[in-house]
Amino acid sequence: MQKVAQSWLILDLTKSSFFLGLDDFLGQLPILLFTVVGGVIADRHDRRRLLLSSQYVQMTTAFTLAALVWTGYVRIEFVLMLSCLTGFAQAFGGPAYQSLIPTLVQKQHLPNAIALNSIQFNLSRIFGSLLAGAALAAFGTAICFGLNGLSFIVVIFALLALSVKHIRPAEHKPMLQEMRGGFTYMRSEPTLMALTVLACLTTFLGLPLLTLLPVFARDIFHGDIGLYSRMMAFSGAGSVVGALIVAWLGRFKHMGMTLLVMGVIFGVLLVGFSTSRVLWVSEVLLFLAGGSVMMLTAMTSSLVQLIVPDHLRGRVVSIYMVAFRGGMPLGSLVTGVVVDQAGAPLAIAINGALLSLLAAWSLLRFRHLGDI
Repeated sequence: MQKVAQSWLILDLTKSSFFLGLDDFLGQLPILLFTVVGGVIADRHDRRRLLLSSQYVQMTTAFTLAALVWTGYVRIEFVLMLSCLTGFAQAFGGPAYQSLIPTLVQKQHLPNAIALNSIQFNLSRIFGSLLAGAALAAFGTAICFGLNGLSFIVVIFALLALSVKHIRPAEHKPMLQEMRGGFTYMRSEPTLMALTVLACLTTFLGLPLLTLLPVFARDIFHGDIGLYSRMMAFSGAGSVVGALIVAWLGRFKHMGMTLLVMGVIFGVLLVGFSTSRVLWVSEVLLFLAGGSVMMLTAMTSSLVQLIVPDHLRGRVVSIYMVAFRGGMPLGSLVTGVVVDQAGAPLAIAINGALLSLLAAWSLLRFRHLGDI
């Protein structure tokens, strides 16, 4: 709900696609800068407590934005600043969150668990988008931010009820030395490096579509917030189906080859969406794109988690998260500039074509990745 309402609020305040990309960039910038530090801390300290602290900060920023909109004092610089603060909290909560998942399930069930975890996230995209459209039409944006703030209370109680034993590391090395240990391990694993680069390219070229959906809804299909929320729901529904497929498949042979093929397909679907001017066709393409990108990212995350040993998990996964999460804001910023110059359809078409070509090249170049 917050994502839909905030994107529409920014577009209403600025009338510029650039600020949509800038908001996404500033929200993710702390993740680029501090997630690796957060990974070292996640290996040292109680991951559940770190995640709780992250939720407290994000709840506060949501309530603050709700109050600013409600009182009429909202300005674009305040929105950008709160996005940056939320990203800072996620930079330390994200590695703790990702590192917790493998401690809750057996190793052979990890791909299923990651896929199921993706399902709950994408179900929230479906229902959150639809509820955001209804709430915005009936009550305005402030109620969406307020409800988001209230939702963190449920998350906090769930984390307090979670029983996970924290095992302290045998020794504490200097933080820079431990960070170097994570990078050294990643450089020693070509498969891990290839997966990380692929994740970055996918989010850099593919996920700006979600940032720019308000532009397509308003300028291409001449719709309102209701159409935008419906398009988000189609994308989320496709992601749920994609995650269900990965959860059903579990760990299987040639996951690497499959995810590269899905990269090619996802790029082709982006090009198709960018050229479509028929609404129902665009919604079908959004559904298929959501499914393909979810299969791609869920399988990539699963393989990374399976490769990394537990004592390095926080550090190495945090490096992967920087690449994965960092690609989207950088891509949104660059794509937002292109949109202002050449239009959203051409920008997304270029991204889709590049993604398909790079995935096809990787399929031929990194044969060891296709074998895992």
